[in-house]
Amino acid sequence: MAYPQLTEKPGALETAAAIREGRLSVVEAVDAAIVRIEHLDAEVNAVAVPDWERACAEARAMDAAIARGEAPREDQPLFGVPMTVKESFEVAGLQSCWGHERLTGYVAPRDAELVRRLKAAGAVILGKTNVPTDLTDWQSFNPVYGRTNNPHDTSRSPGGSSGGGAAAVASGMVACEYGSDIGGSVRVPAHFCGIWGHKTTHGLVPRRGHDHPMMARREGFVAAHESELSIAGPLARCAEDLAVLTEIGARFPLAAKGKPLARCRLLALTDLPGCPLDASVAAPTETALERLAQAGIAIDRAGQVADGFLPDLAQQHRDYLRMLNTIMARGAPAPNGRRATASDWFDLLDAQAANRVLWERVFESYDFVLAPPAPVLAVPHREEAVFKGTLDVNGEELPAGAGLIFSGLATFPGLPSTVLPIGSGAYLGADLPCGMQVIGPAFADLDCIAAAGEIGRILHG
Repeated sequence: MAYPQLTEKPGALETAAAIREGRLSVVEAVDAAIVRIEHLDAEVNAVAVPDWERACAEARAMDAAIARGEAPREDQPLFGVPMTVKESFEVAGLQSCWGHERLTGYVAPRDAELVRRLKAAGAVILGKTNVPTDLTDWQSFNPVYGRTNNPHDTSRSPGGSSGGGAAAVASGMVACEYGSDIGGSVRVPAHFCGIWGHKTTHGLVPRRGHDHPMMARREGFVAAHESELSIAGPLARCAEDLAVLTEIGARFPLAAKGKPLARCRLLALTDLPGCPLDASVAAPTETALERLAQAGIAIDRAGQVADGFLPDLAQQHRDYLRMLNTIMARGAPAPNGRRATASDWFDLLDAQAANRVLWERVFESYDFVLAPPAPVLAVPHREEAVFKGTLDVNGEELPAGAGLIFSGLATFPGLPSTVLPIGSGAYLGADLPCGMQVIGPAFADLDCIAAAGEIGRILHG
C-alpha cells in the first residue's frame, strides 16, 4: 500500500498534514509503514521488536475519533505518524533486553517518559529498532536480534548504537525515530546512513525509562539517574521533522534566535589531534565548506584563530574517554585494574565544568562549529566490536577509540549538534553517504537544526 499523493519516502510532518487534511487516514499511514517494513526489513533487519497489533488498534481508534468530529489538537503535531524508537527505550508491554539473551524475559511495565511524550503528540509507535549489546558499538549487532545492515550497502554497518533506527529511516520504513547518544550513537548512524540526526543538549530531553534492564527489573526500581554525557535525540530525513521531534522531547519550551546563516560566523574544525580524516570524509567536507564560502557564508578555519582560543582538544578527548569508560563500566576496574574512586569522578566533573566555560567563550565569537561526525564512512561488518579493533584511515590502521574525538567534541561539554548529509565519498571500495555536524551553544538546539537546514538547502537546493 502506498501513500496517496505523498512522496515515496514521506516525512513526519508531511504525513501528519495529509492526515489532518483528510487525504490520508491513520490506518492507511500505519498499514503502509508496516508493508514497507515487511518488504524491506528482510534485507536490512532494522526493526527488532515489532508491535503491529497495538499500532493498528491505535490507528483505528484515531480514525474513529476523527470520524466523530474530534480533530487532532494543536499539541499533536505527529497525529497519526507511524514511527519507531530505539530498543533501549521502554515501551509498556514490549521486551527490552539491550541485546542480552539472558534478559529477554524483561517486559517493560510502563512507557519511558520520552515515549509517553511522543504518544501524547500523536505518534503511533510501530515497535523498537536494533542496537548493539549494551549500546557500545558503531555496529548494531547482538545475539538476540542479529545484525542490522546499512541500506546503502548491506555489507556495511548502519552505525551504532542507534543503527537500527537510522537504517529504518534511511530505507523509508518510517519517517522518524528517537535514539540515544553518548559516543556518537545518533550522529554516526545519521552520517553512515545519509540522514539527519540531532544530539540534544545534555539534560534537555528526559531519559527516564532508558535504563539497563539489569537495573530496571529490580524489585521496586523506578528509574536510574540521568548520567553525564548520554542524551536522547531524534533521527529523520529533514530538518523540520528534527525540530518538531526535539521540541516534543524537551523538558521546557525552546527559543530560537532565528538568525539567518548569512549573518552567522562559523568555525570549521576538520583537523583534530590524534585522528586524521580519511579522504572519503575529507573530500566531501572540503567541497561542502567551499560551496558555503561561495554562497557568502563566513567560515574560519582552526588555523585562523589565536593559540589558546579553543579548548585543548587532545586533553578534552582524554577526559571524555575517561568519563565515558567510567560511565559505561559503572566504575568497574579499568585496564589498569584500578576501580574509579569518588575522587576520580569529581575530578572529571571539574574538568568537564572547566571545558564548558571554554566552549562558552568560543561561542561568544562564533555562532556554530562545523565538524565531521566521524573520521570514516560506513565501516564493513566485523565480528568483533569496532572499538576492540582499528579503523582504516587512508590505508593506515588506527585505534578505533581515536575516532571518538569527533563525537566527544560536542558530547563532553554537553552541546547540541545536528548532523546533515552533505554528499558522498568512496571508502574501501564503496560510494557511501557523508554527513557534517553543526554544533552550537548549550540549549541552542533549534538554532543548530535551522542552520543545518540552511546548509542543506545551499548544498542540495
